Amino acid sequence: MRTIMTVTLVLAMAALAATARADGPAGETCAAGLTSDGKAIFAVVAATNPTSETVKSVVEYQTRALAMDGKIGRDDARENAMAAGACMKARLQ
Repeated sequence: MRTIMTVTLVLAMAALAATARADGPAGETCAAGLTSDGKAIFAVVAATNPTSETVKSVVEYQTRALAMDGKIGRDDARENAMAAGACMKARLQ
């Protein structure tokens, strides 16, 4: 009986953590106001499915890759990355 209660408690906690992890609509609403380069960064980062702990490094890495490939402008890459990162954080909350 105790084992069943423990398993039930663990599963309930896991379900709560999963539902509290993401607020997609807030992030998507934020992303709608980004520049085209910001939207490109947001889309690539969203595809990697980062966590709140990894979002900063993922945004930096993906922004650098997009800029080096010539897919976004280098001049405004930092500002666009910061804006896209803020939207991604909103999406993850």
